[in-house]
Amino acid sequence: MNDRIKQLLNLISQAIFDKKGINIIALDVTKLSSMTDYVLIAEGNVDRHVKAIGEEITRTLRAIGERPLQIEGRQNGDWVVIDYSEIVIHLFMPGMREKYQLEKLWEEGEIIDLDIDVSSAQPSQAIVGE
Repeated sequence: MNDRIKQLLNLISQAIFDKKGINIIALDVTKLSSMTDYVLIAEGNVDRHVKAIGEEITRTLRAIGERPLQIEGRQNGDWVVIDYSEIVIHLFMPGMREKYQLEKLWEEGEIIDLDIDVSSAQPSQAIVGE
């Protein structure tokens, strides 16, 4: 994985964490998918929370010149997909994540260690990762 991709994955995961997203996982699927190289999956509590997390990700990456190719699910908010070509982000409400179980689709993908600064987390902030 190159430094640019690692930086993007860390920026995305930090944006999710800062918006109180939970259960963040990033997978290297370069050997498993021709659609993308990395998949990042996370959860919000309710549809508005999922949409807010998605907006924060696009805002954060736009600040460094990155623009998504496609964003799906902003109307409903129960499953938002943000496509940055090399990285595809899936944001779910918990029930939707359980229903579709994307981690099982890419269970042979390598889990990527993310550098998330948790020092500013509130005591009630959930633990990140699975």
